[in-house]
Amino acid sequence: MSERLQPGDPAPDFELPDADGNPVSLASLRGKRVILYFYPAAMTPGCTKESVDFQGSLDELEPAGVAVVGISPDKPAKLAKFREKEGLTFPLLSDPENEVLKAYAAYGEKKLYGKVVVGVIRSTFVIDPEGKIEKAYYNVKATGHVERLRRDLAV
Repeated sequence: MSERLQPGDPAPDFELPDADGNPVSLASLRGKRVILYFYPAAMTPGCTKESVDFQGSLDELEPAGVAVVGISPDKPAKLAKFREKEGLTFPLLSDPENEVLKAYAAYGEKKLYGKVVVGVIRSTFVIDPEGKIEKAYYNVKATGHVERLRRDLAV
């Protein structure tokens, strides 16, 4: 597992397919602040709550120059269903090999119902316009996370 990223670290660049199979790279978002959030699985209760919360905050985030991108191990077809079902308008990217998840230390050992398992560690990163980590949040809770993030960003 990679070492956890800290503010000031360069954000690992990537290119992943979105829900429609189109490639999206972190480099293509340079010049904006980016909220990059990693979630375990589309269409599960916690991940749905978190994603819908981000969608509901776009009216405040986008005018402040903040883009939102979600990444999970789901295949693009499942992401497309999730996007349509929940009315999500920001990019959902597919990382089935967990390569980007691992680069951000958002994949590894975690506790689930008291047991140690290996999987996606719900994590969120704020990346500044130059591509550096501004904030890193690991092991976040799906409920209330977006509100806390907006407070931290003063958005």
